[in-house]
Amino acid sequence: MKMKKKTFLVLRNNSLFIKMFLIMVISIVAVSLLITFSSIRMSSDLFMDTFSISNTKALEQIETEFEAYSFAIVSTANEVQNNGTIKRVLTQENGNAIEMSKAYHDISLQIERIYPSVESYDANMIVLGFNERLYNVNYSNWPVSWEVLRNHPITKYAINQPNRLVYQFLPSNSFNDEPMIVATKALMEWSTGEIYGVLYFPIREAQLKEFYEGYTSVENEVLLVNERGRIISSNKKELIGDDAVDVMALAKEVDDEEMEFKDVHVFDKDYMLMSQYLPTYNMYLVNLVDKSAVLDNLVNTKEILLISLGIVLLAVMVVFIISRRMTNSISRLVKQISTMAKHDFNKPVAETGGYEAKKIATAFNSMLSELQEYVDLVVQAQQKQRGAELMALQHQINPHFLYNTLASVKFMVQQGKKEKATDMIHALISLLQNALSNVDQTITVEQEITDLKNYVLINQARYGDGIKVNFFISPDCLDCQLPKLILQPFIENAFFHAFNEKKEALCKSSYPKKVITCYARLWTMETAWRSKATTRKKTSKRNAICSVE
Repeated sequence: MKMKKKTFLVLRNNSLFIKMFLIMVISIVAVSLLITFSSIRMSSDLFMDTFSISNTKALEQIETEFEAYSFAIVSTANEVQNNGTIKRVLTQENGNAIEMSKAYHDISLQIERIYPSVESYDANMIVLGFNERLYNVNYSNWPVSWEVLRNHPITKYAINQPNRLVYQFLPSNSFNDEPMIVATKALMEWSTGEIYGVLYFPIREAQLKEFYEGYTSVENEVLLVNERGRIISSNKKELIGDDAVDVMALAKEVDDEEMEFKDVHVFDKDYMLMSQYLPTYNMYLVNLVDKSAVLDNLVNTKEILLISLGIVLLAVMVVFIISRRMTNSISRLVKQISTMAKHDFNKPVAETGGYEAKKIATAFNSMLSELQEYVDLVVQAQQKQRGAELMALQHQINPHFLYNTLASVKFMVQQGKKEKATDMIHALISLLQNALSNVDQTITVEQEITDLKNYVLINQARYGDGIKVNFFISPDCLDCQLPKLILQPFIENAFFHAFNEKKEALCKSSYPKKVITCYARLWTMETAWRSKATTRKKTSKRNAICSVE
Protein backbone atom coordinates (compact mmCIF):
# COMPACT_ATOMS: atom_id res chain seq x y z
CA MET A 1 0.00 0.00 0.00
CA LYS A 2 2.83 2.40 0.91
CA MET A 3 4.64 1.43 -2.26
CA LYS A 4 1.57 2.23 -4.36
CA LYS A 5 1.12 5.54 -2.59
CA LYS A 6 4.76 6.44 -3.10
CA THR A 7 4.56 5.52 -6.77
CA PHE A 8 1.40 7.60 -7.16
CA LEU A 9 3.11 10.60 -5.56
CA VAL A 10 6.13 10.24 -7.83
CA LEU A 11 3.90 10.07 -10.91
CA ARG A 12 1.85 13.01 -9.78
CA ASN A 13 4.89 15.16 -9.05
CA ASN A 14 6.39 14.33 -12.44
CA SER A 15 3.18 14.36 -14.48
CA LEU A 16 4.34 17.25 -16.70
CA PHE A 17 7.61 15.50 -17.52
CA ILE A 18 5.85 12.19 -18.14
CA LYS A 19 3.32 13.80 -20.49
CA MET A 20 5.97 15.68 -22.45
CA PHE A 21 8.26 12.65 -22.60
CA LEU A 22 5.50 10.31 -23.80
CA ILE A 23 4.35 12.78 -26.46
CA MET A 24 7.90 13.20 -27.74
CA VAL A 25 8.61 9.46 -27.71
CA ILE A 26 5.39 8.64 -29.55
CA SER A 27 6.13 11.36 -32.11
CA ILE A 28 9.71 10.17 -32.65
CA VAL A 29 8.67 6.52 -32.98
CA ALA A 30 5.81 7.37 -35.35
CA VAL A 31 7.99 9.56 -37.57
CA SER A 32 10.79 6.98 -37.58
CA LEU A 33 8.43 4.18 -38.54
CA LEU A 34 6.85 6.24 -41.29
CA ILE A 35 10.23 7.26 -42.69
CA THR A 36 11.61 3.71 -42.45
CA PHE A 37 8.69 2.00 -44.13
CA SER A 38 8.33 4.79 -46.67
CA SER A 39 12.02 4.48 -47.56
CA ILE A 40 11.75 0.71 -47.85
CA ARG A 41 8.64 1.01 -50.01
CA MET A 42 10.14 3.69 -52.25
CA SER A 43 13.36 1.71 -52.61
CA SER A 44 11.39 -1.41 -53.39
CA ASP A 45 9.22 0.33 -55.97
CA LEU A 46 12.22 1.99 -57.59
CA PHE A 47 14.12 -1.28 -57.70
CA MET A 48 11.17 -3.21 -59.08
CA ASP A 49 10.67 -0.60 -61.79
CA THR A 50 14.34 -0.76 -62.68
CA PHE A 51 14.30 -4.53 -62.41
CA SER A 52 11.28 -4.77 -64.68
CA ILE A 53 13.03 -2.65 -67.31
CA SER A 54 16.13 -4.81 -67.21
CA ASN A 55 14.04 -7.97 -67.31
CA THR A 56 12.06 -6.64 -70.25
CA LYS A 57 15.32 -6.17 -72.12
CA ALA A 58 16.35 -9.68 -71.07
CA LEU A 59 13.08 -11.04 -72.47
CA GLU A 60 13.78 -9.24 -75.71
CA GLN A 61 17.20 -10.88 -75.84
CA ILE A 62 15.64 -14.29 -75.19
CA GLU A 63 13.04 -13.59 -77.86
CA THR A 64 15.87 -12.82 -80.28
CA GLU A 65 17.44 -16.21 -79.51
CA PHE A 66 14.14 -17.97 -80.16
CA GLU A 67 13.53 -16.03 -83.34
CA ALA A 68 17.02 -16.88 -84.61
CA TYR A 69 16.36 -20.56 -84.02
CA SER A 70 12.94 -20.24 -85.67
CA PHE A 71 14.51 -18.52 -88.68
CA ALA A 72 17.00 -21.37 -89.03
CA ILE A 73 14.15 -23.91 -88.89
CA VAL A 74 12.08 -22.01 -91.45
CA SER A 75 15.05 -21.63 -93.80
CA THR A 76 15.87 -25.31 -93.54
CA ALA A 77 12.24 -26.34 -94.04
CA ASN A 78 12.00 -24.18 -97.18
CA GLU A 79 15.14 -25.72 -98.60
CA VAL A 80 13.81 -29.22 -97.96
CA GLN A 81 10.43 -28.28 -99.44
CA ASN A 82 12.07 -26.92 -102.62
CA ASN A 83 14.68 -29.63 -103.00
CA GLY A 84 13.82 -31.83 -106.02
CA THR A 85 16.05 -34.71 -105.00
CA ILE A 86 14.39 -35.03 -101.60
CA LYS A 87 10.96 -34.79 -103.19
CA ARG A 88 11.85 -37.41 -105.80
CA VAL A 89 13.21 -39.86 -103.25
CA LEU A 90 10.18 -39.47 -100.98
CA THR A 91 7.67 -39.93 -103.79
CA GLN A 92 9.18 -42.73 -105.90
CA GLU A 93 8.18 -46.31 -105.47
CA ASN A 94 10.45 -48.70 -103.66
CA GLY A 95 12.64 -50.61 -106.15
CA ASN A 96 15.47 -53.01 -105.86
CA ALA A 97 18.27 -52.70 -103.39
CA ILE A 98 20.52 -50.80 -105.79
CA GLU A 99 17.90 -48.15 -106.48
CA MET A 100 17.12 -47.79 -102.81
CA SER A 101 20.79 -47.43 -101.94
CA LYS A 102 21.25 -44.80 -104.65
CA ALA A 103 18.16 -42.92 -103.40
CA TYR A 104 19.42 -43.01 -99.81
CA HIS A 105 22.81 -41.75 -100.98
CA ASP A 106 21.26 -38.87 -102.90
CA ILE A 107 18.98 -37.72 -100.08
CA SER A 108 21.79 -38.05 -97.56
CA LEU A 109 23.96 -35.70 -99.59
CA GLN A 110 21.16 -33.14 -99.76
CA ILE A 111 20.32 -33.40 -96.05
CA GLU A 112 23.99 -33.09 -95.08
CA ARG A 113 24.14 -29.89 -97.12
CA ILE A 114 21.01 -28.43 -95.56
CA TYR A 115 21.37 -29.68 -91.97
CA PRO A 116 24.22 -27.36 -90.79
CA SER A 117 21.68 -24.50 -90.51
CA VAL A 118 20.12 -26.14 -87.43
CA GLU A 119 23.06 -28.23 -86.30
CA SER A 120 24.52 -25.33 -84.32
CA TYR A 121 21.44 -25.45 -82.05
CA ASP A 122 21.93 -29.18 -81.29
CA ALA A 123 18.64 -29.86 -83.03
CA ASN A 124 18.02 -33.08 -84.95
CA MET A 125 16.49 -33.33 -88.43
CA ILE A 126 14.20 -36.16 -89.61
CA VAL A 127 12.58 -36.53 -93.01
CA LEU A 128 9.66 -38.96 -93.31
CA GLY A 129 8.17 -40.06 -96.63
CA PHE A 130 4.85 -41.76 -97.02
CA ASN A 131 6.65 -44.35 -99.18
CA GLU A 132 7.99 -45.86 -95.94
CA ARG A 133 11.30 -44.03 -96.16
CA LEU A 134 12.77 -42.33 -93.07
CA TYR A 135 15.99 -40.32 -92.87
CA ASN A 136 17.17 -39.50 -89.32
CA VAL A 137 20.29 -37.32 -89.19
CA ASN A 138 21.02 -38.07 -85.51
CA TYR A 139 19.35 -41.35 -84.65
CA SER A 140 20.67 -41.35 -81.07
CA ASN A 141 18.90 -38.08 -80.46
CA TRP A 142 15.50 -39.61 -81.14
CA PRO A 143 15.57 -43.35 -81.98
CA VAL A 144 12.17 -43.65 -83.58
CA SER A 145 11.00 -45.99 -86.36
CA TRP A 146 8.96 -45.10 -89.47
CA GLU A 147 5.87 -46.96 -88.21
CA VAL A 148 5.86 -45.17 -84.86
CA LEU A 149 6.51 -41.75 -86.32
CA ARG A 150 4.01 -42.18 -89.18
CA ASN A 151 1.18 -42.83 -86.70
CA HIS A 152 2.40 -40.40 -84.07
CA PRO A 153 -0.04 -37.58 -82.97
CA ILE A 154 2.46 -34.90 -83.92
CA THR A 155 2.51 -36.24 -87.47
CA LYS A 156 -1.26 -36.17 -87.68
CA TYR A 157 -1.34 -32.63 -86.28
CA ALA A 158 1.24 -31.47 -88.85
CA ILE A 159 -0.73 -33.06 -91.71
CA ASN A 160 -3.91 -31.31 -90.51
CA GLN A 161 -2.11 -27.95 -90.81
CA PRO A 162 0.03 -28.36 -93.93
CA ASN A 163 0.65 -24.65 -94.45
CA ARG A 164 2.13 -24.00 -90.99
CA LEU A 165 5.36 -24.77 -89.23
CA VAL A 166 4.08 -26.20 -85.96
CA TYR A 167 6.01 -26.52 -82.68
CA GLN A 168 4.79 -29.41 -80.53
CA PHE A 169 5.76 -30.66 -77.10
CA LEU A 170 6.75 -34.26 -76.42
CA PRO A 171 7.02 -35.29 -72.77
CA SER A 172 9.60 -37.87 -71.76
CA ASN A 173 8.57 -41.48 -72.50
CA SER A 174 10.01 -44.76 -73.72
CA PHE A 175 10.92 -43.23 -77.07
CA ASN A 176 12.55 -40.10 -75.70
CA ASP A 177 14.11 -40.05 -72.28
CA GLU A 178 13.89 -36.25 -72.05
CA PRO A 179 11.16 -33.77 -72.97
CA MET A 180 11.49 -32.40 -76.48
CA ILE A 181 10.05 -29.63 -78.57
CA VAL A 182 9.53 -30.76 -82.18
CA ALA A 183 9.04 -28.37 -85.08
CA THR A 184 7.01 -30.15 -87.80
CA LYS A 185 6.18 -29.18 -91.36
CA ALA A 186 4.15 -31.19 -93.88
CA LEU A 187 5.88 -31.61 -97.26
CA MET A 188 3.32 -30.87 -99.94
CA GLU A 189 3.23 -30.75 -103.74
CA TRP A 190 2.08 -27.19 -104.45
CA SER A 191 0.55 -27.98 -107.81
CA THR A 192 -1.64 -30.79 -106.61
CA GLY A 193 -1.74 -30.15 -102.84
CA GLU A 194 -0.67 -33.73 -102.22
CA ILE A 195 1.30 -34.34 -99.00
CA TYR A 196 4.14 -36.73 -99.56
CA GLY A 197 6.08 -36.48 -96.34
CA VAL A 198 6.71 -34.66 -93.03
CA LEU A 199 9.79 -32.79 -91.87
CA TYR A 200 10.74 -32.89 -88.15
CA PHE A 201 13.19 -30.74 -86.14
CA PRO A 202 13.29 -32.20 -82.61
CA ILE A 203 15.31 -30.34 -79.96
CA ARG A 204 15.69 -31.44 -76.40
CA GLU A 205 14.29 -29.15 -73.72
CA ALA A 206 17.76 -28.91 -72.16
CA GLN A 207 19.13 -27.40 -75.41
CA LEU A 208 16.15 -25.04 -75.70
CA LYS A 209 16.72 -23.92 -72.13
CA GLU A 210 20.15 -22.60 -73.11
CA PHE A 211 18.39 -19.77 -74.94
CA TYR A 212 17.39 -18.16 -71.61
CA GLU A 213 19.28 -19.99 -68.86
CA GLY A 214 21.79 -17.15 -68.48
CA TYR A 215 18.96 -14.78 -67.51
CA THR A 216 17.46 -16.92 -64.76
CA SER A 217 18.10 -17.30 -61.04
CA VAL A 218 16.40 -18.68 -57.95
CA GLU A 219 14.05 -15.69 -57.70
CA ASN A 220 13.85 -15.08 -61.46
CA GLU A 221 11.99 -17.84 -63.32
CA VAL A 222 11.34 -18.22 -67.06
CA LEU A 223 8.49 -20.28 -68.49
CA LEU A 224 7.65 -21.14 -72.08
CA VAL A 225 3.89 -21.76 -72.25
CA ASN A 226 2.12 -23.00 -75.38
CA GLU A 227 -1.34 -22.00 -76.57
CA ARG A 228 -2.93 -24.80 -74.51
CA GLY A 229 -1.50 -23.42 -71.26
CA ARG A 230 1.11 -26.13 -70.88
CA ILE A 231 4.62 -25.40 -69.68
CA ILE A 232 6.96 -26.86 -72.28
CA SER A 233 10.19 -25.36 -70.94
CA SER A 234 11.34 -23.79 -67.70
CA ASN A 235 14.45 -23.29 -65.61
CA LYS A 236 12.57 -25.33 -62.96
CA LYS A 237 12.39 -28.92 -64.11
CA GLU A 238 9.50 -29.78 -61.82
CA LEU A 239 7.25 -27.39 -63.72
CA ILE A 240 7.90 -28.83 -67.20
CA GLY A 241 4.81 -30.55 -68.58
CA ASP A 242 2.45 -29.00 -65.97
CA ASP A 243 -0.69 -27.20 -66.98
CA ALA A 244 -0.65 -23.48 -66.15
CA VAL A 245 -3.79 -22.08 -67.71
CA ASP A 246 -3.91 -19.25 -65.16
CA VAL A 247 -0.36 -18.22 -66.04
CA MET A 248 -1.28 -18.34 -69.72
CA ALA A 249 -4.29 -16.09 -69.12
CA LEU A 250 -2.23 -13.60 -67.08
CA ALA A 251 0.53 -13.54 -69.70
CA LYS A 252 -2.03 -12.88 -72.42
CA GLU A 253 -3.57 -10.08 -70.35
CA VAL A 254 -0.18 -8.42 -69.85
CA ASP A 255 0.64 -8.69 -73.54
CA ASP A 256 -2.76 -7.51 -74.74
CA GLU A 257 -2.79 -4.48 -72.44
CA GLU A 258 0.89 -3.75 -73.15
CA MET A 259 1.71 -3.68 -69.46
CA GLU A 260 5.32 -3.67 -68.31
CA PHE A 261 4.54 -6.07 -65.48
CA LYS A 262 1.71 -7.27 -63.27
CA ASP A 263 1.68 -8.37 -59.64
CA VAL A 264 0.18 -11.87 -59.50
CA HIS A 265 -0.22 -14.77 -57.11
CA VAL A 266 0.61 -18.09 -58.76
CA PHE A 267 2.20 -21.30 -57.52
CA ASP A 268 1.29 -20.19 -53.96
CA LYS A 269 3.61 -17.17 -54.15
CA ASP A 270 3.53 -13.50 -55.02
CA TYR A 271 5.30 -12.75 -58.29
CA MET A 272 5.90 -9.91 -60.66
CA LEU A 273 4.87 -11.29 -64.07
CA MET A 274 6.25 -10.12 -67.41
CA SER A 275 5.52 -11.80 -70.72
CA GLN A 276 6.55 -11.75 -74.35
CA TYR A 277 4.51 -13.31 -77.13
CA LEU A 278 6.40 -15.44 -79.66
CA PRO A 279 4.20 -15.40 -82.77
CA THR A 280 6.36 -17.90 -84.68
CA TYR A 281 5.98 -20.46 -81.93
CA ASN A 282 2.46 -19.37 -80.91
CA MET A 283 3.73 -19.42 -77.33
CA TYR A 284 4.24 -17.01 -74.48
CA LEU A 285 7.60 -16.42 -72.90
CA VAL A 286 6.79 -15.69 -69.26
CA ASN A 287 9.14 -14.20 -66.68
CA LEU A 288 8.16 -14.63 -62.99
CA VAL A 289 10.09 -12.58 -60.42
CA ASP A 290 9.77 -13.54 -56.77
CA LYS A 291 9.40 -10.07 -55.22
CA SER A 292 10.02 -11.10 -51.63
CA ALA A 293 13.22 -12.96 -52.50
CA VAL A 294 14.50 -10.13 -54.67
CA LEU A 295 13.73 -7.49 -52.05
CA ASP A 296 15.33 -9.58 -49.32
CA ASN A 297 18.52 -9.65 -51.36
CA LEU A 298 18.23 -5.96 -52.16
CA VAL A 299 17.03 -4.49 -48.86
CA ASN A 300 18.04 -5.91 -45.53
CA THR A 301 14.85 -5.00 -43.66
CA LYS A 302 16.17 -6.33 -40.37
CA GLU A 303 19.28 -4.18 -40.60
CA ILE A 304 17.26 -1.09 -41.48
CA LEU A 305 14.89 -1.68 -38.58
CA LEU A 306 17.82 -2.14 -36.18
CA ILE A 307 19.40 1.10 -37.40
CA SER A 308 16.06 2.90 -37.01
CA LEU A 309 15.66 1.43 -33.54
CA GLY A 310 19.12 2.68 -32.59
CA ILE A 311 18.30 6.16 -33.89
CA VAL A 312 15.01 6.14 -31.98
CA LEU A 313 16.73 5.07 -28.74
CA LEU A 314 19.36 7.79 -29.14
CA ALA A 315 16.68 10.39 -29.84
CA VAL A 316 14.64 9.20 -26.85
CA MET A 317 17.68 9.54 -24.58
CA VAL A 318 18.32 13.09 -25.81
CA VAL A 319 14.65 13.96 -25.39
CA PHE A 320 14.66 12.45 -21.91
CA ILE A 321 17.62 14.56 -20.79
CA ILE A 322 16.30 17.78 -22.32
CA SER A 323 12.73 17.23 -21.08
CA ARG A 324 13.98 16.37 -17.61
CA ARG A 325 16.02 19.55 -17.41
CA MET A 326 13.14 21.62 -18.72
CA THR A 327 10.53 20.20 -16.37
CA ASN A 328 12.67 19.54 -13.29
CA SER A 329 12.60 23.16 -12.13
CA ILE A 330 8.83 23.36 -12.70
CA SER A 331 8.30 20.06 -10.85
CA ARG A 332 10.33 21.37 -7.88
CA LEU A 333 8.29 24.55 -7.92
CA VAL A 334 5.03 22.58 -7.91
CA LYS A 335 6.30 20.41 -5.05
CA GLN A 336 7.23 23.48 -2.99
CA ILE A 337 3.83 25.04 -3.59
CA SER A 338 1.96 21.86 -2.60
CA THR A 339 4.15 21.39 0.51
CA MET A 340 3.73 25.04 1.48
CA ALA A 341 -0.07 24.77 1.26
CA LYS A 342 0.01 21.83 3.71
CA HIS A 343 2.60 23.07 6.23
CA ASP A 344 3.74 26.67 6.11
CA PHE A 345 1.67 29.14 4.17
CA ASN A 346 4.13 31.99 4.85
CA LYS A 347 7.25 30.33 3.49
CA PRO A 348 8.10 31.66 0.00
CA VAL A 349 9.17 29.30 -2.79
CA ALA A 350 12.77 29.19 -4.01
CA GLU A 351 13.32 31.23 -7.16
CA THR A 352 15.58 28.74 -8.97
CA GLY A 353 15.64 26.81 -12.26
CA GLY A 354 15.13 28.08 -15.76
CA TYR A 355 13.86 31.44 -16.89
CA GLU A 356 10.21 30.37 -16.93
CA ALA A 357 10.40 28.73 -13.47
CA LYS A 358 12.05 31.83 -11.96
CA LYS A 359 9.40 34.12 -13.40
CA ILE A 360 6.61 31.89 -12.07
CA ALA A 361 8.25 31.68 -8.60
CA THR A 362 8.73 35.46 -8.46
CA ALA A 363 5.13 36.11 -9.44
CA PHE A 364 3.89 33.50 -6.96
CA ASN A 365 5.93 34.96 -4.08
CA SER A 366 4.60 38.43 -4.89
CA MET A 367 1.04 37.11 -4.92
CA LEU A 368 1.70 35.19 -1.70
CA SER A 369 2.96 38.32 0.04
CA GLU A 370 -0.11 40.30 -0.97
CA LEU A 371 -2.36 37.42 0.04
CA GLN A 372 -0.70 37.23 3.48
CA GLU A 373 -1.25 40.93 4.05
CA TYR A 374 -4.89 40.49 3.11
CA VAL A 375 -5.24 37.48 5.45
CA ASP A 376 -3.73 39.48 8.32
CA LEU A 377 -6.26 42.24 7.72
CA VAL A 378 -9.11 39.72 7.64
CA VAL A 379 -7.91 38.07 10.89
CA GLN A 380 -7.67 41.43 12.65
CA ALA A 381 -11.11 42.39 11.43
CA GLN A 382 -12.55 39.08 12.61
CA GLN A 383 -10.92 39.48 16.01
CA LYS A 384 -12.38 42.93 16.37
CA GLN A 385 -15.78 41.67 15.24
CA ARG A 386 -15.60 38.80 17.76
CA GLY A 387 -14.74 41.21 20.59
CA ALA A 388 -17.58 43.49 19.63
CA GLU A 389 -20.03 40.61 19.47
CA LEU A 390 -18.88 39.37 22.88
CA MET A 391 -19.24 42.80 24.39
CA ALA A 392 -22.68 43.16 22.86
CA LEU A 393 -23.65 39.78 24.30
CA GLN A 394 -22.37 40.76 27.72
CA HIS A 395 -24.26 44.04 27.61
CA GLN A 396 -27.36 42.20 26.42
CA ILE A 397 -27.21 39.91 29.45
CA ASN A 398 -26.78 42.68 31.95
CA PRO A 399 -30.15 44.51 31.93
CA HIS A 400 -32.53 41.56 31.55
CA PHE A 401 -30.68 39.02 33.63
CA LEU A 402 -29.81 41.43 36.47
CA TYR A 403 -33.38 42.68 36.64
CA ASN A 404 -34.84 39.21 36.92
CA THR A 405 -32.19 38.06 39.39
CA LEU A 406 -32.53 41.06 41.72
CA ALA A 407 -36.31 40.74 41.60
CA SER A 408 -35.98 37.11 42.67
CA VAL A 409 -33.61 38.10 45.54
CA LYS A 410 -36.11 40.70 46.63
CA PHE A 411 -38.94 38.15 46.84
CA MET A 412 -36.71 35.70 48.74
CA VAL A 413 -35.79 38.35 51.29
CA GLN A 414 -39.43 39.30 51.69
CA GLN A 415 -40.30 35.61 52.16
CA GLY A 416 -37.57 35.23 54.74
CA LYS A 417 -35.40 32.89 52.65
CA LYS A 418 -32.15 34.61 53.51
CA GLU A 419 -29.88 31.61 52.90
CA LYS A 420 -31.20 31.01 49.38
CA ALA A 421 -30.99 34.74 48.72
CA THR A 422 -27.36 34.71 49.91
CA ASP A 423 -26.50 31.73 47.66
CA MET A 424 -28.20 33.42 44.77
CA ILE A 425 -26.21 36.64 45.34
CA HIS A 426 -22.92 34.67 45.50
CA ALA A 427 -23.82 32.87 42.27
CA LEU A 428 -24.64 36.21 40.61
CA ILE A 429 -21.35 37.75 41.73
CA SER A 430 -19.34 34.79 40.40
CA LEU A 431 -21.25 34.76 37.11
CA LEU A 432 -20.87 38.51 36.57
CA GLN A 433 -17.21 38.38 37.48
CA ASN A 434 -16.45 35.71 34.85
CA ALA A 435 -18.82 37.01 32.18
CA LEU A 436 -18.16 40.73 32.39
CA SER A 437 -14.82 41.23 34.09
CA ASN A 438 -12.88 38.47 32.28
CA VAL A 439 -11.97 39.85 28.82
CA ASP A 440 -10.48 36.61 27.52
CA GLN A 441 -12.31 35.16 24.52
CA THR A 442 -11.73 31.55 25.55
CA ILE A 443 -12.08 29.79 28.90
CA THR A 444 -11.79 26.20 30.10
CA VAL A 445 -14.68 23.79 30.01
CA GLU A 446 -14.54 23.56 33.80
CA GLN A 447 -15.00 27.35 34.17
CA GLU A 448 -17.79 27.34 31.56
CA ILE A 449 -19.63 24.59 33.51
CA THR A 450 -19.20 26.57 36.77
CA ASP A 451 -20.80 29.60 35.12
CA LEU A 452 -23.61 27.42 33.79
CA LYS A 453 -24.31 26.01 37.24
CA ASN A 454 -24.47 29.52 38.69
CA TYR A 455 -26.78 30.55 35.87
CA VAL A 456 -29.03 27.52 36.47
CA LEU A 457 -29.06 28.18 40.23
CA ILE A 458 -30.22 31.75 39.68
CA ASN A 459 -32.96 30.72 37.22
CA GLN A 460 -34.21 27.90 39.40
CA ALA A 461 -35.26 30.57 41.90
CA ARG A 462 -38.01 31.47 39.45
CA TYR A 463 -39.05 27.98 38.32
CA GLY A 464 -38.35 26.07 41.50
CA ASP A 465 -38.13 22.29 41.18
CA GLY A 466 -40.19 22.34 38.00
CA ILE A 467 -36.99 22.27 36.00
CA LYS A 468 -34.00 20.06 36.71
CA VAL A 469 -30.64 20.25 34.90
CA ASN A 470 -28.18 17.35 34.80
CA PHE A 471 -24.57 17.82 33.69
CA PHE A 472 -22.64 14.94 32.06
CA ILE A 473 -19.08 16.10 31.39
CA SER A 474 -16.15 13.88 30.49
CA PRO A 475 -13.22 14.56 32.84
CA ASP A 476 -10.89 14.62 29.82
CA CYS A 477 -12.67 17.74 28.54
CA LEU A 478 -12.36 19.90 31.67
CA ASP A 479 -9.04 21.51 30.65
CA CYS A 480 -10.03 22.10 27.03
CA GLN A 481 -10.48 25.64 25.79
CA LEU A 482 -13.68 26.89 24.15
CA PRO A 483 -15.24 30.30 23.37
CA LYS A 484 -16.76 31.98 26.39
CA LEU A 485 -20.57 31.83 26.75
CA ILE A 486 -20.93 29.32 23.93
CA LEU A 487 -23.15 26.95 25.99
CA GLN A 488 -25.09 29.57 27.98
CA PRO A 489 -27.46 30.48 25.06
CA PHE A 490 -28.63 26.83 24.81
CA ILE A 491 -29.62 26.81 28.51
CA GLU A 492 -31.20 30.25 28.25
CA ASN A 493 -33.32 29.21 25.25
CA ALA A 494 -34.43 26.10 27.11
CA PHE A 495 -35.55 28.16 30.10
CA PHE A 496 -37.37 30.93 28.28
CA HIS A 497 -38.67 29.24 25.13
CA ALA A 498 -39.12 25.56 25.88
CA PHE A 499 -40.89 26.30 29.21
CA ASN A 500 -42.72 29.54 28.68
CA GLU A 501 -45.86 28.51 30.70
CA LYS A 502 -46.71 30.21 33.96
CA LYS A 503 -45.40 28.72 37.17
CA GLU A 504 -48.90 28.12 38.54
CA ALA A 505 -49.90 26.22 35.45
CA LEU A 506 -46.87 24.01 35.79
CA CYS A 507 -47.63 23.27 39.41
CA LYS A 508 -51.27 22.45 38.83
CA SER A 509 -50.66 20.43 35.70
CA SER A 510 -50.97 16.69 35.77
CA TYR A 511 -47.99 16.37 33.48
CA PRO A 512 -44.82 14.97 34.98
CA LYS A 513 -41.89 17.20 35.71
CA LYS A 514 -39.87 18.24 32.76
CA VAL A 515 -36.20 17.72 32.93
CA ILE A 516 -33.62 19.37 30.76
CA THR A 517 -30.69 17.17 30.18
CA CYS A 518 -27.78 18.84 28.51
CA TYR A 519 -25.11 16.70 27.00
CA ALA A 520 -22.07 18.68 26.18
CA ARG A 521 -19.69 16.81 24.01
CA LEU A 522 -16.68 18.94 23.46
CA TRP A 523 -13.80 18.10 21.23
CA THR A 524 -10.28 19.17 21.75
CA MET A 525 -9.34 22.74 20.94
CA GLU A 526 -5.72 23.62 20.32
CA THR A 527 -4.26 27.07 20.31
CA ALA A 528 -0.86 27.59 18.77
CA TRP A 529 0.87 30.89 19.17
CA ARG A 530 3.49 31.64 16.57
CA SER A 531 5.32 34.83 15.60
CA LYS A 532 3.77 38.22 16.17
CA ALA A 533 2.97 38.44 12.44
CA THR A 534 1.12 35.09 12.35
CA THR A 535 -1.39 33.52 14.73
CA ARG A 536 -2.99 30.25 13.81
CA LYS A 537 -5.82 28.67 15.74
CA LYS A 538 -7.14 25.20 15.21
CA THR A 539 -10.47 24.69 16.86
CA SER A 540 -12.38 21.43 16.55
CA LYS A 541 -16.10 21.40 16.18
CA ARG A 542 -18.23 21.43 19.25
CA ASN A 543 -21.60 19.89 19.46
CA ALA A 544 -24.06 20.57 22.21
CA ILE A 545 -27.23 18.48 22.23
CA CYS A 546 -30.09 19.31 24.51
CA SER A 547 -32.97 16.90 24.82
CA VAL A 548 -36.23 17.29 26.70
CA GLU A 549 -37.48 14.31 28.71
